[in-house]
Amino acid sequence: MGYVIGVDVGGTFTDAVLADDHGNIVGAKAPSTPPDYSEGVIDVLRVLAEQLEIPLDAMLADTRHIAHGTTSSLNALVMGNVPPVGFLTTRGHGDSIYIMNVEGRYLGSSPEQLQSVMTQSKSHGLIPKHHTFEVTERVDRDGNVVVALDEQNVREAVQAILDQGITAIAVSLLWSFRNDAHERRIREIVQELAPGTFVSLSSEVSPRIREFARSATTIMSTQIGPGLAHYLENLEGTLRENGLRGPLLVMQSNGGAIVAGEAPATAISTVGSVLTGGVVGAVALGKQLGHRNVVATDVGGTTFLVGLVVDGEPVRSSGTVINHHPVNVPTLEVHAIGSGGGAIAWIDQGGNLQVGPKSAQAVPGPACYGQGGTEPTNTDANLVLGILPASGLLGGRKGLDLEKAREAIRTRIAEPLGLSIEDAAAAIYAVQNAQTGDLLRKTVVEAGHDPRDFVLYAFGGAGPANCAAYAAELGVSEVVVPLGPVASAFSAYGLATSDIVLAAELSDPVTLPADPAKVERNFQGLERRVLESLERQGITFESVQLHRELDMRFAMQLAELPIEVASPVTEEELTVAAHRFEHRYEELFGAGSGFAAAGVQAITYRVRAVGTLPISLELPLIDEGESSDPSVAAIDSRPVRLDSSGFTQTPIYDYTRLRAGHHIQGPAIVQVPTTTVVVPGGMSGTVDARGNLLIATGVRPDEPAGTRHATTERTAILNGAVS
Repeated sequence: MGYVIGVDVGGTFTDAVLADDHGNIVGAKAPSTPPDYSEGVIDVLRVLAEQLEIPLDAMLADTRHIAHGTTSSLNALVMGNVPPVGFLTTRGHGDSIYIMNVEGRYLGSSPEQLQSVMTQSKSHGLIPKHHTFEVTERVDRDGNVVVALDEQNVREAVQAILDQGITAIAVSLLWSFRNDAHERRIREIVQELAPGTFVSLSSEVSPRIREFARSATTIMSTQIGPGLAHYLENLEGTLRENGLRGPLLVMQSNGGAIVAGEAPATAISTVGSVLTGGVVGAVALGKQLGHRNVVATDVGGTTFLVGLVVDGEPVRSSGTVINHHPVNVPTLEVHAIGSGGGAIAWIDQGGNLQVGPKSAQAVPGPACYGQGGTEPTNTDANLVLGILPASGLLGGRKGLDLEKAREAIRTRIAEPLGLSIEDAAAAIYAVQNAQTGDLLRKTVVEAGHDPRDFVLYAFGGAGPANCAAYAAELGVSEVVVPLGPVASAFSAYGLATSDIVLAAELSDPVTLPADPAKVERNFQGLERRVLESLERQGITFESVQLHRELDMRFAMQLAELPIEVASPVTEEELTVAAHRFEHRYEELFGAGSGFAAAGVQAITYRVRAVGTLPISLELPLIDEGESSDPSVAAIDSRPVRLDSSGFTQTPIYDYTRLRAGHHIQGPAIVQVPTTTVVVPGGMSGTVDARGNLLIATGVRPDEPAGTRHATTERTAILNGAVS
């Protein structure tokens, strides 16, 4: 028997999904264990082994590979919990990362934050100035050496860094993406002076034009590289001790995995690993269900994540922003806010109720966990409202304390606002749904898409409890809650289904029309690099696909868009690519916004290699029910409050007793061992052939987007709560 395992390490819970050669799939969930998240990984693997009724070492011995995603790197960057890093750059350019190309003052800020000048923070520096050193060298924009590298100067600068107790160095020289000889020589000198020092080169981490973004990306990669290397080394060692023979893979932001041994070298490429797992899973499930346009939503313990699948492919981006700094790595486009199940409810100075972004995480956790947490969270509100069972989570393995939840809401929210505990809990629930609905509209509508063309997938431990409300806010007519063996571990399912994906980039700006032979040479050089990297993975692939992209822009403008380019490159293909760029530009920025007369430029070349693994993780079929009547699965009823009408006696269904074809009329609650699904009044849910619950929101395909009554209900709840 051979197994494939996906492990998703979140801030609150660690999820895992296992599939075997016969198409059987099992899922598991266990609390995360900060600061040593590897303990939580072993815990969740033990739960999988228990379900298989075999020892852990026997399961791991038969495991082909484990695909792993973690938030530890991203959390370290966001919270600034990173070790000191030295920075070497070209003489005269040491201040570039502090000037931040001006854009560092506003990147990642909302319009509201930008308008509030007095509250803006200017302390966005990546490293202190005394950790930055300039070295004498110069390469011009064509890659020609203008000033030779002063090696003695380099040795003095490196020694000054080492004397400060720093053991990781980032190197980003001017125009090094055109000629990396000086950067490679600096790494050799560092290793001569201090063997084992962690060194990142911008020509390897981010070989793109634009000095600030390239340097910032390299520095951040250096900040998390040593910690990631230490974590993966310990985790892989523990897994080997417990019998793992296959490789440990690490998910990357681009939606594919890489072997653990190579991940730290380009550590920045893993910061979105957990964020992209759910999108990859949505692509896989979409193929099984025939959905080509999907809004993937993941509500975990800490965050609410949104990604898009358009025409069967995940929406990609050439970069992202972390702490006001650009990160130049190919990524699946995922938007996130701190509005998960553990998001803390609080009252701001103006007396307004806020939810998140701070989270109770796994430790101490929501107040109802009884682990010392005293601040109210979304989870506490859901328990008070009757959405969550008082018997606890994880099939009863995670107990919940209703009185502690009520006390936290009473002292922190209800009494300060003059509300009852129940009204305060309803307000928290409404605000959470409003926040998630707002992010959904930004992600879908502002990107030029019509929500009515999409199906919404909802997963994560808290997603199914809120999905019907935020889906109606967005204006989609159908919600798919992936249940069965994946349930709240859907992101782990995405990790398990992921292939090996490697990318290589090179900036070589040119104004079109360009020499197609030169363009072809650039692509071929990148293809050789990614194919060599695939060979180093030590994995047998079922097939390998290469995808070419060019980042293009109008001359004298900054907005670049990635455009696919066919092989081989010809004059005709470049012309077609330019037309694709103009069309996509107007889709994003409005009709007539393009200006072809200014000329079109090709800036950065990119090749993405996808090594397909010989696995199939289709969700298995389930038994059909004798009729559409779900009464056989009805186990209880309890008062539940979902809207302004107050508590309603609501039927509770045991998911394990539901069968394909069963139809549930809302209001109703479906209890799953690892999550809870809410079907509000006026909506209905049907179990499909693979065990997913399909919720019909009542939005008609011909109904104008955004006119659903959910917004009115939300306003009524809030008005009723504060009147």
